Amino acid sequence: MTDIIKLGSVTKIYKNFTAVKGVNLQIREGEILGIIGHNGAGKTTMLKMIVGLLAPTSGTITVMGQDITRENTRVKQHIGYLPEESPLYENMTIKMYLEFFGELYKIPKKAVSGRIESLLDSLKLEERDKYTGDLSKGMKRKVAIARTLLHEPSILILDEPNSGLDPLTSFFIIDYLKKLNKEGKTIVLSAHNLFHIEYICDRVVIMKNGEIYMCDTIGAIREKLGKREYEVIFKADEKLDYEKQGDNYVFTTSDVARIASLLHDISENDWALIDLSVRQSALEDMYVKLMDDGSAL
Repeated sequence: MTDIIKLGSVTKIYKNFTAVKGVNLQIREGEILGIIGHNGAGKTTMLKMIVGLLAPTSGTITVMGQDITRENTRVKQHIGYLPEESPLYENMTIKMYLEFFGELYKIPKKAVSGRIESLLDSLKLEERDKYTGDLSKGMKRKVAIARTLLHEPSILILDEPNSGLDPLTSFFIIDYLKKLNKEGKTIVLSAHNLFHIEYICDRVVIMKNGEIYMCDTIGAIREKLGKREYEVIFKADEKLDYEKQGDNYVFTTSDVARIASLLHDISENDWALIDLSVRQSALEDMYVKLMDDGSAL
């Protein structure tokens, strides 16, 4: 598998604070790489350097073989970047907003119209003429994702794509990213929800104090530390083949894929999700250990 992004001894210093320290990382074409770490670990700074919004103090970053600091404009044509906070122009409708960005990307009008319709359909955004200022937080995030995908980038860099969203909208977005990956897109994302990271990612980077403490596959992490259980509590008006406690159904398993499938069913059937709890997954075990004492397993 080809390395599409390479970081070589990358350091970023703000005055007297070192946000990223000598990071070496190769991101493979077609993979989903998750980055986790406490607030201030350096995740956002690293993502901003990869997309060319920040220049490294030292070290090199290449994207598709091009130095991001020297070929910034050319490389950005292939990248879709979604920051953690992504305000919209609230006096524009969804369609107007995306058409505006289509002009900025210099996409022909006929092509952009088709892309907008396709993206809004896939993201289940039916109210094209609603003003973005009147949208829920989840719908705003979907519009921001549509904008990120509008120029058909091959690489997606996403900073907390589902931050602050309700569980079902959050899962919808993560599941949507998985579908985009199957279509060939390389995805790098930071996230706090470790269930989502376990479900979607091929590899995980754990950062602490600006450094990479661990980079491994999800499979290797599970093999080292074993599995833990997830529990979903939900309510449905129909009779289902799940354990029932009072008015709610309860499903517990260590299989991430089965939890994901159930969440998909809950969303599709408009059942009510009461709670999703993770009984300390393997990834959480490793994460907590590293955050507590910095030891590597």
